[in-house]
Amino acid sequence: MIKTVKSVDFKGKRVIMRVDFNVPMKDGVVQDDTRIVAALPTIVYILDQGAKTLTLMSHLGDPSKDAKKAKEKAEKDGKVFDEAAYIRGKHRMAPVAAYLETKLKRPVIFAGEDSCYGKKAFIDSQKDGSVIMLENTRFHKEETAKEPDERDKLAKELASYGDIFVNDAFGTAHRDHASTASIAKFVPVSVAGFLMEKEVSYLEPIVRDPQKPLVAIIGGAKVSSKIAVLESLLKNASALVIGGGMAYTFLKAQGHKTGKSLVEEDQIDTAKKIIDSASRAAVELVLPVDHVAAETFDAASKAIPVDGLDLPDELMGLDVGPKTIAKYKEVLAGAKTIVWNGPVGVFEFDAFAKGTEELAKLVAKATENSVITVVGGGDSVAAVNKFNLASKMSHVSTGGGASLELLEGKKLPGIEVCRG
Repeated sequence: MIKTVKSVDFKGKRVIMRVDFNVPMKDGVVQDDTRIVAALPTIVYILDQGAKTLTLMSHLGDPSKDAKKAKEKAEKDGKVFDEAAYIRGKHRMAPVAAYLETKLKRPVIFAGEDSCYGKKAFIDSQKDGSVIMLENTRFHKEETAKEPDERDKLAKELASYGDIFVNDAFGTAHRDHASTASIAKFVPVSVAGFLMEKEVSYLEPIVRDPQKPLVAIIGGAKVSSKIAVLESLLKNASALVIGGGMAYTFLKAQGHKTGKSLVEEDQIDTAKKIIDSASRAAVELVLPVDHVAAETFDAASKAIPVDGLDLPDELMGLDVGPKTIAKYKEVLAGAKTIVWNGPVGVFEFDAFAKGTEELAKLVAKATENSVITVVGGGDSVAAVNKFNLASKMSHVSTGGGASLELLEGKKLPGIEVCRG
């Protein structure tokens, strides 16, 4: 069990809260506020409970990594590069604080640019009920340092800003960073926010004790990125649906012709082992039985139906065909729990989106029939949003890497610090 905000008294307390406001930005304007909106219930609850101050902290992008790429490009173009100005211009939290203010409908005080250090006096001087936003935590190398002693330098400073630490940043729960986990060592009380609680309540049971039958749908491009989750879900699943580019590695492992489809040659033996494990565990393995293919990987490519398992040499599979969709319907019909991570086709290209769209509709229909449906992973979340079906699922995870690692059965640092 994790401790949540409901378990503590916030009245008169200073709260330091980790949120995941790593939102897409363009010219200093928030492009997608999903993560900001997701944190509002916890923020409002803490303020309604009479917190003295609520200080929010988040990262925004990866300043050092982005600056390195920008510097290399500038040098290649023969231009002078001001790294500090680049970071200040692109990765500051001030625009996010301003946007949050419009959603919260109350002032959000930005604690100042460039640093998260030395803000205690500023925070403590604010009137009761104030909301404060710190600068980007990743402006400091200590945030992501590998050495605990280095992370602790920033963690201790952040801890001095609150009597209670609230972690509601599920998207970074798998990161052992100063602001997500190390801080808990220096704050008397650490609890999870409502978003974190919801994510854990839906995702952990899938690995530990799901309502069965469980059908797991795993898609995406590469087998190599999904090995651990496939192995984990085999323990409880009655059926394992494998789609997307990774399906062609499995089909080749079975001896089928895959044409120009994406195949990870170095993962064929891994695919064979998973096929064997599924057979021994009596887990039904569902692979595409027909395809929608193309000669090139392009949004403008002509969609060519392939009625059968094998693909001609000149074609690549970019989506599943109608027989495969019918098989999905059959397999999902008996499920009590469905977990979906990764699309089954190149849904970004309209000509190759039908398989993923029809699958999303089937999962949404299952939700109507009281099946627990959980969508996790950036691309599958993007897919259900594209088809306006996110609200039709039991739960759509806000964390790509975090949800994947939780489904792999791993312990996530940002969650573990909230354990009772």
